[in-house]
Amino acid sequence: MADGPPVGALSDILVADFTRVLAGPYATMLLADLGARVVKIERPMTGDDTRSWGPPFDTAGRATYFRSVNRNKTSVALDLDTTEGAAAARQLAADADVVIENFTPGTMEHFGCGYQDLAAGNPGLIYCSITGFGDGAGAELPGYDPVVQAVGGLMSVTGPPGVPSKTGVALVDIIAGLHAGFGILAALHHRDTTGIGQRVDVTLLQSLLSALTNQAQAFVEGGTVPGLIGNSHPSIAPFETFPTADRTIMVCAGNDRQFRSLCEVVGCPGLADDDRFRHNADRVAHRAELTEALTDALRLRPAHAWLVDLAAARVPAGRVNSIDEAVELAESLGLSPVVDIEREGDHHRAVAHPVRFSRTPPRYDLPPPPPPG
Repeated sequence: MADGPPVGALSDILVADFTRVLAGPYATMLLADLGARVVKIERPMTGDDTRSWGPPFDTAGRATYFRSVNRNKTSVALDLDTTEGAAAARQLAADADVVIENFTPGTMEHFGCGYQDLAAGNPGLIYCSITGFGDGAGAELPGYDPVVQAVGGLMSVTGPPGVPSKTGVALVDIIAGLHAGFGILAALHHRDTTGIGQRVDVTLLQSLLSALTNQAQAFVEGGTVPGLIGNSHPSIAPFETFPTADRTIMVCAGNDRQFRSLCEVVGCPGLADDDRFRHNADRVAHRAELTEALTDALRLRPAHAWLVDLAAARVPAGRVNSIDEAVELAESLGLSPVVDIEREGDHHRAVAHPVRFSRTPPRYDLPPPPPPG
């Protein structure tokens, strides 16, 4: 085996990145982490919208939103509304293995950079489009994450009764970005076999419906329309948050053994033999009474004391952490959740790539590119 640093799994791949904001940039950052050369196309002067989305800003006054999804990329400023800018974009795409874009449907075609335009001269091209609702009847609908969370059903199952809520991060964008990356890798594998590229289409709405998994399946196969139940689980009990003497904890008793162990730990062993709670379906049917009994017991001691005893009894549970506490937890477990990138005086701290590879580990070579000129 040759000496030297490992080569990224995608080190022979060139990505022309026409995306901005979150879904597309997240996908291309993951590809870049795995070695792909990603060239981000930005508007002259202003660049990606998220360059101005703040606070918060880092110590150099740069928006942390932009910096969260744009490491390991280079950037070029191209005005696609000009003949010269569109021509330069087409030339970059002609040399690329992957083009990824998230403009309003029809925009890339307007610039002469649609799939048919580019594939004619580059038949091996993988062309990924991310839209909110597709390029048909939904082409003009606003593809913003919170809108999709609303119309796609996620808010209807998130939050306490009577308070539909969005998630604390633009989760649909992230899920769509993951699906885009997955689709691109599958298309690249197909090209390795056939030499032929293809178009890959990802929508925020379909990504969300897929990610709703058991909740969506409850409707499409069971005819049940889920609703708001806060931090509880629609099909398992107890599987929710509980207050303790000082902190909130999450308790997940996923089977009868775990439930019996939970009851013994909290000093209520009789609950496990109560006909209302003997089996999971019984517990779901009598969730309110069970939650009240467990809440009364768990309020008596602090979170740490309960978690020690629950862990010993092999009952899944954990403290509801803030993000800084979550990072500290990952560090304490040896997961190395934060990486440092230093390049020409630009120090960038970032959340590490989530996948570990034994032979082709992620790279951390470049901080997010500076604003385009």
